[in-house]
Amino acid sequence: MRRHRGCRALTEAIVPALEAGQKRVAAPPSGPSRATLVVALFRMRALLALIALAAALSFLSPAFLTAANLAILLKHVAINAIMAVGMTFVILSGGIDLSVGSIAGLAGMIAGGLIDHGLVLPMFGVVVYFQVWLVVVIAVLAGALVGAINGLLVARLSVAPFIATLGTMYAARGAALLLSGGATFPGLTGEAGLRNTGFPWLGSGRILGIAIPIWLMIVFALAGAFLAARTPFGRHVYAVGGNERAALLSGVRVKRIQLLVYVISGFCSAAVGLIIASQLGAAHPATGQSFELNAIAAVVLGGTSLMGGRGTIGGTIIGALVIGALADGLVLLGVSEFWQIVIKGAVIVVAVVLDQLQRRVQWQAAAQS
Repeated sequence: MRRHRGCRALTEAIVPALEAGQKRVAAPPSGPSRATLVVALFRMRALLALIALAAALSFLSPAFLTAANLAILLKHVAINAIMAVGMTFVILSGGIDLSVGSIAGLAGMIAGGLIDHGLVLPMFGVVVYFQVWLVVVIAVLAGALVGAINGLLVARLSVAPFIATLGTMYAARGAALLLSGGATFPGLTGEAGLRNTGFPWLGSGRILGIAIPIWLMIVFALAGAFLAARTPFGRHVYAVGGNERAALLSGVRVKRIQLLVYVISGFCSAAVGLIIASQLGAAHPATGQSFELNAIAAVVLGGTSLMGGRGTIGGTIIGALVIGALADGLVLLGVSEFWQIVIKGAVIVVAVVLDQLQRRVQWQAAAQS
């Protein structure tokens, strides 16, 4: 009897202690961990960089925050942002597109050639002139076609995205040069009787006092954000970029997604080419050179991982604002164009390093949880 009473007393003493220990182990942390806070800061890096850059440039150059300068800045940002929206889809899927600048140049040259010289059909002995709206549609579809070629090379022929788009970059630039023999299509005025008097409204027009390129940037950004976050296509893009094999096993049509993201990129790049041709009032075959660097920098600065599967269109727009503000500020400060190129390259490297650090911190945070 005494032995049973002793065991009962020992049990009554041990069980509450064990339960208390289990509660202490199972209790959630009182606040977010340090790794979680660091990850949140990494995700906000583009916004923080934009705020710091704007503050520094406004201090160094009072003209930076004037209404006139901001209007010019946003027009410049719009060009990079529209191209970066298409690039975001490509990088989210785990690819890369080096041909975007060449596609922009090719689209502008196609539009310029159709307006200035029309479509020559020597076998019939006639020249066909298209109305302005049809010229714009043909140029944009040509950009989407080059994007489709990129997608076919990557998805169907399993060519590495870097190599595939590097090849089409040279091919599209060469085609732009061949269209005019390396010359410029000047004027883009056409003839009123042919209804091909150009499209100056696209680059210089205004709606409610705001330049049309800025409105186009807003439209492309909203459409891209909706497509990425609210549609099955967007979810499939994230899935392919996150784990292509797992996406394939779960029923995602991986090759189709890879094709479509390059088509979107080509479409956005062609739109940029038309905007630039409209602003210049002429089409030049060298249009868009090195634009792919600006687009990639905006995407990576905005938090999109170069490995794919992580990023947002909103972050890309903020990244484009950072690139635009940096370029505009350096011009206001009188920094040499050569140094601007060096600084831009350094920004891309820093953005990639920060992306790798973010991935490492996220893994640590996941391991701790």
